[in-house]
Amino acid sequence: LRRLTLIIHEARDLPSRERGGAIQTQVRMLLLPIKKHRHKTKVVVAAESNPQFNETFDFKVPTDDLTSMGLRMRLYGCERLKKDRLIGETIVNFNRLNTNNVPFWTPLDPRSNLMHGDSMSSVSSNLTHSESDSSTHSLNHAGTLELMLGVAYNGVTGRMAVEVIKGSNFKNMAAKRPPDTYVKLALMAPNGQEISRSKTSIRRGQPNPLYKETFMFQVPQFQLPDVSLMVSVFVQKSLKRKEMIGWFTMGRRNTNSSEDDASHWTAMLESKGEQVCRWHVLLEP
Repeated sequence: LRRLTLIIHEARDLPSRERGGAIQTQVRMLLLPIKKHRHKTKVVVAAESNPQFNETFDFKVPTDDLTSMGLRMRLYGCERLKKDRLIGETIVNFNRLNTNNVPFWTPLDPRSNLMHGDSMSSVSSNLTHSESDSSTHSLNHAGTLELMLGVAYNGVTGRMAVEVIKGSNFKNMAAKRPPDTYVKLALMAPNGQEISRSKTSIRRGQPNPLYKETFMFQVPQFQLPDVSLMVSVFVQKSLKRKEMIGWFTMGRRNTNSSEDDASHWTAMLESKGEQVCRWHVLLEP
């Protein structure tokens, strides 16, 4: 393994709050294509639309696979008691970086479903890359499977509301048309036993399916530290044939939860009944 050091300096020319920006922002990083080694900056105030981060992160990457790897960075707007809003994202291919430790700007692409018009046309973020190997191959892992989920918990009624909002990059490489997909939710006990389950209706032929379905789970407050939510995405191939294409779990004590998945659960508990929405990277089954 080889150490790769990344410094997130700043972002500039962010849109105003009225144009889809935010007062407070955070950068979240994910190593591709292995979908591991997640990091995130502290939440900082976007002073005059130019937030200063100046944080250093280390990644351990396989030397042999470095030429086919990259880093996805997403800039989020964060406000207390409200869902974090994705402002823009960029994927940096390691093979395109120089070895001179020279800072550079990389443009952020807006989420088309969250942004409108040209409000994000000039957004970019500044980072420094330090690595000792050169690369010759390109990265083609922008199509990471993801699912946006909204969760809220009412401590008075003991009801947890889970909204399956939309998926991203649900592509079927073996077929010419996008797959027919649905999402299954399962509330799990600490021993792995399923307490209750629900599933969405099937979305047919949509690579970025919009579900917008909400499900209620009864969870007494004293059980919240012990239960977890298992989220699975399936492709419906025929009436009786189905295939899981990805999954993730959320829960305070669930060892299978990633840092981002666990933080979403924590944010739900701290939101006092307000819905918290975030994107989740699907793990391979």
